[in-house]
Amino acid sequence: MQGWTYDRIQLELGCSKSSISLWVRDLPKPEPRYTPEEQQALMNKGLARLHADQARERTQLKDISRQEIGRLTDRELFVAGVALYWAEGQKSKSYARREAVIFCNSDSGVVSTFLAWLELLRVDRSQLRFRVMIHENADLAAAEAHWSQVVGVAASDFQRATLKKHNPKTVRRNVSEGYHGCLTVRVLQAADLYCRIEGWWYGIVEAAGR
Repeated sequence: MQGWTYDRIQLELGCSKSSISLWVRDLPKPEPRYTPEEQQALMNKGLARLHADQARERTQLKDISRQEIGRLTDRELFVAGVALYWAEGQKSKSYARREAVIFCNSDSGVVSTFLAWLELLRVDRSQLRFRVMIHENADLAAAEAHWSQVVGVAASDFQRATLKKHNPKTVRRNVSEGYHGCLTVRVLQAADLYCRIEGWWYGIVEAAGR
């Protein structure tokens, strides 16, 4: 029975685990199969394999989901753009009416989609103004170069950047090379457009509650 577990001995002999414990308590304990360092290494290897499998599954799921979207119709882009603006854009308040179209985001894909939506609405590019918002201790030049490539406008044509003051007490996590701050897109002379966006959004809400 050497090397057997309590469960196996119990099943074989039909006795209680307490009896088995009394029988073997004076026997020398077997040497561990692995040292603590080897056990840790094996555990780390197993976790790494698990994480790799999970990452591969997530990537496959994202790829499948991306392909499910396919090509957007104009109406699909129109509805998506209205929802996107209402979620991320500046909205007028009852106590402070500001009927302006101003959109700010840190995701280049979101900004590109917003610009495609404006193009669908036949908003002239000459009406657009761009401004980078970023922490003062970040690389402003690199950020403006990044956003310039995203929107297809020379960085020299951007409005003066808005710099956020650094707070030493704040532990910032967006400090990698991929951090480019946010880009603000303002549409000039857009009071009528804002009112239309608000109306479109209310129409979506009503239609969704059918």
